[in-house]
Amino acid sequence: MDLNSDLGEGYGRWALGDDAALLEVVTSANVACGFHAGDPATIDRTVRTAVERGVAVGAQVSYPDLVGFGRREIDVPPDDLTADVLYQIGALEAFAKAAGSRVRYVKPHGALYNRIARDPVQAAAVVEAIRRYDPALPLLTLPGSAAMEAAREAGVPAVGEGFADRAYTGEGRLVSRREPGAVLDDPGLVAARAVVMATEHRVETADGGQVAVEVRSLCVHGDTPGAVDLARAVRSALEEAGVPLGAFA
Repeated sequence: MDLNSDLGEGYGRWALGDDAALLEVVTSANVACGFHAGDPATIDRTVRTAVERGVAVGAQVSYPDLVGFGRREIDVPPDDLTADVLYQIGALEAFAKAAGSRVRYVKPHGALYNRIARDPVQAAAVVEAIRRYDPALPLLTLPGSAAMEAAREAGVPAVGEGFADRAYTGEGRLVSRREPGAVLDDPGLVAARAVVMATEHRVETADGGQVAVEVRSLCVHGDTPGAVDLARAVRSALEEAGVPLGAFA
């Protein structure tokens, strides 16, 4: 099982999260590419540290929304969205190559991630950028989403992702961050959910039900309160449950 986190989300003098500590825990790093967060120096530092620690580097692409941290939906025309995503992958690839590695996968961020889970047009636009860049590059996305279907149709590999620190709806989508209880920050609870997702491929929903989640990677957000403690708890619980840990790409 892969354990990933969103990293490199500072900008200039503003830091967000403890990237150095998280890179001691996770197996994959979703690195902000400058559209929702991440200036060149932050991206460079994050990628170099990830490579030094043997952590896979993924491009966390976003809508062009620095002010809103990529959490506001934007109706970008498909061709423009494809170009935006291609631009971001290429930017991160430069830093990865300079550090002796490469971009290993793509994971959309925030509003774009949620939009392409349900919107086949924008999902196809994101997948087209990946296909044009490298059709063997995996897309990390929600199981059963429009993005996963678009990837299948385009011949781009897709990897199912689960969220240990987020609440789920009965449809297997993430509860909006605008809703109370959408983000979970209790290490014991988050760790227990991670183990169930990894071993039983299901997760408890916000209304107390259960939904199937076929996942190969689990995310702990880098900006969640106590993210480092959460990630450590998740990793420890997975190891204690006998779940092998390693990057999927």
